[in-house]
Amino acid sequence: MSEQTNVAIACQGGGSHTAFTAGVLAQCFENWDDDCELVGISGTSGGAFNALAAWYGLVTGDEAKAADIVTDIWADIAVDGPADRATNNWLTTLSRFEGAGLPLARVSPYQNPWSKMGKERIGSILERHVDFADIPGYCERTAPELVVGTVNINAGVFETFTNEDVTVEAVLASAAVPTLFEAVKINGHYHWDGLFSQNPPIYDLMHQSPERKPDELWVIQINPQELEGEPTSLNEITNRRNELSGNISLNQELRFIERVNDWVESGRLPTDEFSTTEIHRIQMGQGYDASTKLDRDPAFIEELLTSGRDKAAAFLDERAES
Repeated sequence: MSEQTNVAIACQGGGSHTAFTAGVLAQCFENWDDDCELVGISGTSGGAFNALAAWYGLVTGDEAKAADIVTDIWADIAVDGPADRATNNWLTTLSRFEGAGLPLARVSPYQNPWSKMGKERIGSILERHVDFADIPGYCERTAPELVVGTVNINAGVFETFTNEDVTVEAVLASAAVPTLFEAVKINGHYHWDGLFSQNPPIYDLMHQSPERKPDELWVIQINPQELEGEPTSLNEITNRRNELSGNISLNQELRFIERVNDWVESGRLPTDEFSTTEIHRIQMGQGYDASTKLDRDPAFIEELLTSGRDKAAAFLDERAES
């Protein structure tokens, strides 16, 4: 490709499964095409961790630093020590039993001491790798757009935090699964996991100045798009429902981009004001049980990272040939 190509990357949420996304991003940045410019990156829930890490690495260094930070964060998130392993096994087992429909006593995160400890641990990991106080100073016109998705539970609307408004609280809010973590208060309103809203945010990535509008949108998709056969067991039904709920908003936003592309190509929109955006999906594909979205076992995290690297390598090879 001889001309510069503006690229935006959208990172879907999905708990521990988004270690796959870290592998994708690391592979892409380590093999970055000099003819491409990243103009924006967004994420929801675990995808927000990756988007933030990649963005911060780029604005404070280069593609190599971005690749290092996204993988280093997941090394810190992975289980560390016997007590942490016991907690991890307990949570994944409870989630598996719940998915199978077994009757369990449920406790509000406001009554569960693990909830606050878990949120504090994630926050400390993020702050170990990202100096949030410095973020506003890096939000220059030439920096990629950074977008984090949440849902405002008081107003009942999607809410994104962009660029200098991305704080550790905003990222924690994006990952605040209601049954696991307390809501996060920002600007007088409480926020929950962005999986309820834009998963991941795309609208903000597309609405940039004409010279920075994405020519290509790379969507790193965690939840399988398709399924063969019929889910019949309660666990299978729970898994597929989880996957579909994570894909609904994504597919709606992508369909709107495709519609605009059609209008531009058919002449219904003027090409001097509108342009098309090529959509690429880098899909995890593997249909893991929903309970493993809580699994931080180091071997599982490494498996996901490796899978992400492999899928990204195949995507980059295919893109280079086209």
